Amino acid sequence: MYVLTSGCAWRHLPPTFGTSFATAHRRFTVWTEVGLWRRLHRAVLDELGVRGELDWTSEIVESASVRAKRKDR
Repeated sequence: MYVLTSGCAWRHLPPTFGTSFATAHRRFTVWTEVGLWRRLHRAVLDELGVRGELDWTSEIVESASVRAKRKDR
């Protein structure tokens, strides 16, 4: 998550993370392939929904996860 939110290259991960950049990248790739991020996101939404803490009055759609549709001209 640090790489995605900071824009940092994998090889510049802080040494305080306690793992090599190669290991961190490999784990991220495996977790992505097995759908961990999708399941984690869903679990957070489910928990917030149970608590009544979701506010759907506004939403943000990010183009990295939702394909933009081309308008016909």
